[in-house]
Amino acid sequence: MVKKSIDVLVNTSPDWVKVVCRDFNAFLLDHANCERKASAMAMSFIVKYPDRPALIPAMIDLALEETEHFRDVYEICAARRLTLRKDEPDLYANQLLIAARHGRDERLIDRMLIASVIESRGAERFALLGRELEDETMRAFYSRLGKAELKHGHLFVHLLLKEFDAQLIYPRLHELLELEAAIVADLELRPALH
Repeated sequence: MVKKSIDVLVNTSPDWVKVVCRDFNAFLLDHANCERKASAMAMSFIVKYPDRPALIPAMIDLALEETEHFRDVYEICAARRLTLRKDEPDLYANQLLIAARHGRDERLIDRMLIASVIESRGAERFALLGRELEDETMRAFYSRLGKAELKHGHLFVHLLLKEFDAQLIYPRLHELLELEAAIVADLELRPALH
């Protein structure tokens, strides 16, 4: 029986926090881009699946929340006099997206499960920052974001379970979590969320 969990299968190396702390400004700029992309991703589900009305209100709410997170990170960047930068390809997310199957239902399932996995990794990393950063304000900020990301990870699975049998969802989720663990193991540590 496949474990019915959205928890990532491997923990982030503690060295990742050290890399982030050495260039926290670069991390903040990457984080801002990630929040902006998360908002756009939620809206893309509405564009691609307008015939699935159960998704639409949840994706609108998610897009708004991710936009609020983008604003919050942007304000931190602006206070540090950082200028947003052009987005760079995200090797982590792109490797996960390559695994998305074709076929209307299969692609929806995979894209939403990949979003769940990405949000779950974000939750794990933000919680780590919430424990390890020296700045108390930043610790509190990332602890709060970690909880929000965890909620988002569960949201995608919850929405899928409204439309598909759990026997289709949980085994595929586990496959994607295994793929994600392999991807994370091979990623170079850098001052970025992924």
